[in-house]
Amino acid sequence: MGKIAIIGGTGVYDPSILDNIKEVEQSTPYGKISAMEGTYRGKTVFFINRHGEGHSIPPHMINYQANIWGLKELGADRILATAAVGSLNKDMAPGNFVFPDQYVEFTKNRQCTFFDGGAMGVAHTDMTEPYCPRIREVFMTASKKISHTAHNGGTYVCAEGPRFETPAEIKMYQMFGGDLVGMTAYPEVALARELGLCYGAVAMVTNYAAGIADDHLAHEEVLNMMARLSRKIKELLLTTVELLGEDRGCACQQTPESM
Repeated sequence: MGKIAIIGGTGVYDPSILDNIKEVEQSTPYGKISAMEGTYRGKTVFFINRHGEGHSIPPHMINYQANIWGLKELGADRILATAAVGSLNKDMAPGNFVFPDQYVEFTKNRQCTFFDGGAMGVAHTDMTEPYCPRIREVFMTASKKISHTAHNGGTYVCAEGPRFETPAEIKMYQMFGGDLVGMTAYPEVALARELGLCYGAVAMVTNYAAGIADDHLAHEEVLNMMARLSRKIKELLLTTVELLGEDRGCACQQTPESM
């Protein structure tokens, strides 16, 4: 059975939810990564702090390629990723969890593929279903078990960051069908699909986006909401790890070479 990886975003920095923790390193063609390896209910789980120690790496400078390649080399075949987001949809209120099924990206300066004409050549990856439907299903079951409001599906708009968006940008994102806005979904989700990994995201709504919120936005507001959600997100992740079966039950492993 493949191993499970957790990528912790803003406010999710604590690998102590796992047992038997040890630090591991993995070299990749894109640089070395460090991860914490532990166990939960007999399953091996890796934990990566996406933003580094002390939240020192901004969204547009994260080495997404190294993180995803390294997790696969370590034996992970499923990734549970967390992300703090602003809501563009009044039905997705602060404090809710949303499990996206689609994304739209407006990034500018990121290394976004392994198929750049080098050793991996050039390939065109199908992204009809970018987020693993099986993981979303298990997320929903887990959210019910822990009695927390969650939404199965939603469109995550990925902005470049690290600044927050303008009200005009938010209005445009809504016109494109966006429900959530954040800064880390892309290229993480696309890179995972290129390597045949299942990828599911827990978007934690911390606030309404600019122009929808009643006041100006502040990172402190995000951190305060994440502190309130800390216990619930840990419960969700651990319950999901427990419920994930051996059979992946999806088409995520169909990489461009196998299509």
